[in-house]
Amino acid sequence: MHEPRHPQPHPQEAEFLIRTRGYSAFSYADLAERVQITKASVHYYFPTKEELIVVLLREYIERFVATLARIKQQHAVAGDRLRAYADLFLDGFEKGMLPLCGALSAERSALPESMRPQVFDFFQIHLDWLGGVLDEGLAAGALRPNRPAGAGGAAPAQHARGRHLRRLGAGAEGPGPRRLRGGAPQHRNPGPAQLRRSRG
Repeated sequence: MHEPRHPQPHPQEAEFLIRTRGYSAFSYADLAERVQITKASVHYYFPTKEELIVVLLREYIERFVATLARIKQQHAVAGDRLRAYADLFLDGFEKGMLPLCGALSAERSALPESMRPQVFDFFQIHLDWLGGVLDEGLAAGALRPNRPAGAGGAAPAQHARGRHLRRLGAGAEGPGPRRLRGGAPQHRNPGPAQLRRSRG
């Protein structure tokens, strides 16, 4: 059986480049060098970078949604679920890699218009999942809402949820990037480390 004339690059190889260099900074030449194929082979399967990233995002989101479902199945307590969520990002942070959606969001202005709804939807998946976990945790008493200074009682649950989402959700993949030594954007406040210190 003959080898295909154009070996097919896997979109996940591009994921590493985006998470370490950024969307704008990596080229098909970088991808071809990484997987040891020709640029012609990359263009054969993905004529434009936009088409490549659309496929990459679709596959990444499918895996991520399945992972979130598995976390809920394996952990019954809200605090354990949040720590498991944080652990998803820690390995990447230690290797100098941003979460994929964070890396793309940091370069929103450089993204093709057609990709922006996908990035927004991916953020919404994070926030909806975190919101559900926080609501369940607050309702069960497993999470304690922050009490405003000087307040006589606990803050309403919806306000507590909003504060948690801003601190946890935005911290994981929110705005405010700076640059890594390798040129990829990095967030000033790596949310997963904060999440790991949270108490259930």
